[in-house]
Amino acid sequence: MAPAPASRIAVVTGASSGIGAATARQLAEAGYRVVLTARRKDRIEALAEELTKAGHSATAYPLDVTDRTAVDEFATAFQTIGVLVNNAGGALGADPVATGDPADWRTMYETNVIGTLNVTQALLPKLVASGDGVIVVVSSTAGHGTYEGGAGYVAAKHGSHVLAETLRLEIVGQPVRVIEIAPGMVKTDEFALTRFAGDEAKAAKVYAGVPDPLTADDVAETITWAVTRPSHVNVDLLVLRPRAQASNTKVHREL
Repeated sequence: MAPAPASRIAVVTGASSGIGAATARQLAEAGYRVVLTARRKDRIEALAEELTKAGHSATAYPLDVTDRTAVDEFATAFQTIGVLVNNAGGALGADPVATGDPADWRTMYETNVIGTLNVTQALLPKLVASGDGVIVVVSSTAGHGTYEGGAGYVAAKHGSHVLAETLRLEIVGQPVRVIEIAPGMVKTDEFALTRFAGDEAKAAKVYAGVPDPLTADDVAETITWAVTRPSHVNVDLLVLRPRAQASNTKVHREL
């Protein structure tokens, strides 16, 4: 389903790698003009160049979603947009509540929740003005079930889940769909490595023996599918896991 002209601009946050970069590629393939945002200017500029060379329309805009002044300035570049994919986020640490670093908790909440709030608030009028807007919140199965060592990330992702759920109630009747995609175990180049402060052994252990964890492309394909449903069809919440993962605490490993 091709996007309507008035709603064919798609903003993707956290587009410098992983799910964000994969989503930008797939939305571009689906006919959207993609706007790539992230803090790493070189990464998004390289992706924009890649997409442009492939015949797509792509623009890079360096942005820290936790900087409200910068987000508001970014929003002035648009009269309307059709799609906002709130993907910027991430996890830090896997310590128990008793010893967790409050700074890590604060950073995760600021990025996953306040960052999503900032961009959503700034762009919501533009999405309404399109007459056919879509807001995607990329949360996590962590936002739907806790696990030991995950409380900080779980709390943040529960916050992003509640943000999406509440917004959907509050703007019902407006021409904007609110979609939450909650991936489970996704193996990307950076997620676990960032979580464990660059410790490659700890990062590898997360996926050890797991046959076929999800990929960034798997999640991006799901996001694109949900976005491109007919305007009257809203995918409220879609939980996406690899077959080997039955829950956040039950994973099949071939060791």
